[in-house]
Amino acid sequence: MPDQSFVPLLAFNLQAIRDFFHDGGIFMYALALTSFVALAAIVFKVLSLRREAVIPARLEQELDQLEQRAANGQAEGLLARFREGGSTLARLCGVAVEHRGKSRADITDAVQASAKDEIVQLNSGMTILDTVITVAPLFGLLGTASGLVVIFQGLGDTTDHNMVARGIGRALDNTIVGLAIAVPAVVAHGWFSRRIEVLTSRLEVLLAKVARSLEGAPAAPVPSNLPRVPEKP
Repeated sequence: MPDQSFVPLLAFNLQAIRDFFHDGGIFMYALALTSFVALAAIVFKVLSLRREAVIPARLEQELDQLEQRAANGQAEGLLARFREGGSTLARLCGVAVEHRGKSRADITDAVQASAKDEIVQLNSGMTILDTVITVAPLFGLLGTASGLVVIFQGLGDTTDHNMVARGIGRALDNTIVGLAIAVPAVVAHGWFSRRIEVLTSRLEVLLAKVARSLEGAPAAPVPSNLPRVPEKP
């Protein structure tokens, strides 16, 4: 049976949260929305930059044996998996497979053209974090300014100490919340940027190895289900 004391405790916490946002003013709600956006962007980047989504460990290990397999004529299974395109590495290797048999420069150019789109995908969501890093402290500053307005409203011939205290609280709360949102966003942005650099560098190394292995290899076979062009008499 659930503890009955938990229900009033939960109600008290919800009421405290409502009071916190109400006392913080309109800019506190803007900060709450900004925090949700930042959290969504961070979760999205964590999922999109997973190793299995970019450079699967198993596929990376098999690429180390690609040259040997290609020399022995046993690379077709691995090349077929490239065409499935289940990760960034697989999709780019699939492009290289489509151009096998050509020179290394031609294969590299084709892969680099496709890699631009993949790099854009790896960087998706970073602009949102950049915006949060800029906007959150500004919302906090606006909330601070609104708190100062309340303070000045409480000053006069007869000082309203409650209003002055409320204004000080609003100014401090908005400042703290704005910085509390921006600081984790800065840390996450730095970590994601470094992660993208590491993954991009590793992709370049692996794709150079693929281009070297496929240089001069037999061209990809034409699918048998394509209609045949009748020969001219």
